[in-house]
Formats: sequence, C-alpha cells, structure tokens
Amino acid sequence: MRANRIDANQTEIIKYFRSMGCYVLNISSLKNCCDILVSKNGATVAIEIKDGSKPKSARRLTSGEAKFRDEWQGAWRLCESLEDAEKIYIDCFL
Repeated sequence: MRANRIDANQTEIIKYFRSMGCYVLNISSLKNCCDILVSKNGATVAIEIKDGSKPKSARRLTSGEAKFRDEWQGAWRLCESLEDAEKIYIDCFL
C-alpha cells in the first residue's frame, strides 16, 4: 500500500519540467499509479519519482507502482534526480 509520501526531489523535478514548457499533472496522491504525468507537443510520459539520495532499498517500486509500469501502454520513466529529468526531457520531448 502506498504511504503517500512525497519524495524530497519531487518539487524540483516538477519545477524543471514546467520551466521547459511542459504541462505537469501531479497525481502522486493516487495509489498504485505514477507520481506525475508530463506532456509537451502531443507526447505524454508517466514518471515515477524516487529520491536518488536514498539507499536502493528505499527506492524500490511498490507492487502497485510496478503493476502500473507494466500495464501502462504509453511511455513510462523512473526519475531519481534532476539529471534524470533532463535526460527524460531530451529523450521524450525534443
């Protein structure tokens, strides 16, 4: 069950995508889903945010997050840092 905790880097990552002209829908309060949906120029990516400064054991996907990833029929990315967000932006929106 998702504890509904927000990762420490989530605000920074959302701010980055918005600064790049993306629309960001924060859905982190939903259970068994991703944290944010990001869209630009007709492309949408489901993004799960994890705090990359935490140990790997604290960054594992919950069973609900993993099920969402496996069943999502669009682009899905894991983002653990601002550098990851930049890579996602380049790969998915440029």
